[in-house]
Amino acid sequence: MSDHPIEGLMKTAMESIKEMVDVNTIVGDPVETPDGTVIIPITRVSCGFAAGGGEFEASVDDNKQNQKGNTHPFGGGSGAGVSVQPVGFLVVGNNQVRLLPVDGNAVVDRIIDVAPQLISQVQSMFASRDHDRYGPQ
Repeated sequence: MSDHPIEGLMKTAMESIKEMVDVNTIVGDPVETPDGTVIIPITRVSCGFAAGGGEFEASVDDNKQNQKGNTHPFGGGSGAGVSVQPVGFLVVGNNQVRLLPVDGNAVVDRIIDVAPQLISQVQSMFASRDHDRYGPQ
């Protein structure tokens, strides 16, 4: 049994999408800085795909020229779209891993990222103040 023409359209479109989008598109190539920190770009990839077609009834003259029996002429098309949006950078260095988001509305993420440092600084402030006031304990 021969393949339907829509299968060829879909196969071509899907192969093109496969060539455009691979894992290196989502997780980029790492870049090492002089201090040994490694920066890895992270992106979001979205894609959509559609295909369609139909068989049309041939006129009497077309059937005489076609000589394919009862097959009808086929008309169809397919299309795809790919969107690549940067998400952030994965920064690996100084015994920690951080995600630096690209989005300007990432204030909450930044606060969560800085919170452990802030808490340790506040604790050390209180500890030094108590040490100055009461002496070593």
